[in-house]
Amino acid sequence: MSKAASQTTAETLADPRWAAVIARNPDVEGQFFYSVKTTGVFCRPSCAARTPLPENVSFHASAAAAQAAGYRACLRCQPTAAPLAQRQADLVAQACRYIDGCDHLPALAELAQVAGVSAHHLHRLFKTVTGVTPAAYAPAARHARLRHELRDTASITAAIHEAGYGSQARFYAVADQVLGMTPRAYREGGRDMPIEYALGTCGLGAILVAPSERGVCHIALGDDAANLLAVLQTRFPKALLEAGTAGFNAMVAAVVAFVDAPATGLDLPLDLRGTTFQLRVWQALCAIAPGQTASYAEIARRIGAPRAVRAVATACAANTLAVVVPCHRVVRSDGSLSGYRWGVERKRLLLCLEAQSAGAAPDASGTSGASVARPDGSAGSGAPVVPADAGP
Repeated sequence: MSKAASQTTAETLADPRWAAVIARNPDVEGQFFYSVKTTGVFCRPSCAARTPLPENVSFHASAAAAQAAGYRACLRCQPTAAPLAQRQADLVAQACRYIDGCDHLPALAELAQVAGVSAHHLHRLFKTVTGVTPAAYAPAARHARLRHELRDTASITAAIHEAGYGSQARFYAVADQVLGMTPRAYREGGRDMPIEYALGTCGLGAILVAPSERGVCHIALGDDAANLLAVLQTRFPKALLEAGTAGFNAMVAAVVAFVDAPATGLDLPLDLRGTTFQLRVWQALCAIAPGQTASYAEIARRIGAPRAVRAVATACAANTLAVVVPCHRVVRSDGSLSGYRWGVERKRLLLCLEAQSAGAAPDASGTSGASVARPDGSAGSGAPVVPADAGP
């Protein structure tokens, strides 16, 4: 090897971009391209072609720069086309739009024909991008369309058919699960529907608890009890909100005891309502050990949808059972705290108390091992949150 080639090899090996080429790392797509002197082509870092010798490699900031240097685009990785991830996302988005506009639940073969790919490829790609299969996405899309139609269509029967239900019998078989109430009650904003609730205080501030016929469906935390009740009234503007009976208050006391001392567990049924994807995310949250955290990207990988990081964050934000479904244990990839439905400071407190109880070191969120002030100004220690047995 000549001296010049040796120098080129050393420079390439020392360049961090070479490690990305060796690993075929898709995370650096668009950041640079590399060319191969012996073939005259340039590629994406993730190209599946045989890895070239380092002395034959040059790096370029853009595809245009590689072309200006006299290299042609690789036919395998198509570096001048949109990134593969974007093309795959566009294909799945096309399938989702078709499902959303269908008046029936399309079969996988029908979707594959629309997308122009094989059924097997579409099924695998759809689940990778969205976190759910087409068969799971389609009913969720139909349920969302139903809610919209119930608000805007002249009659309930018309709304059922516009949403794509083949018959009223099929709809009413799942109506309670989809809406949580009768179609008429949902259409009228929960008119005259009795909803029990209880307001109280716990170590994290004010707390509001509300059940359904199936179990606890709403646990909210805040600084002001009146604001928590106002949110519930906004959600069901025409419902009959009723203070709980003595038996109900005993259930609420159990919830408050769990929030204040989660090591005792919560032996109560839960009513978790969400899409298939949301339920998978919430199940993964309940598997995070007390005193530990996980990033949104980690949760996405655990549920088999590594690209659905934003969808995971959206599912966390949709959780209505504070502490019981521990979305407070999800942080950014660098360990810093992200948003929390019931306040970032309350999230910081929860994590600190759990870390103290589990004997864990403080994390990057800024919590320390010292006693931490609660939202009401007092100080105290906590116990780790144990996911309820009746979790999703």
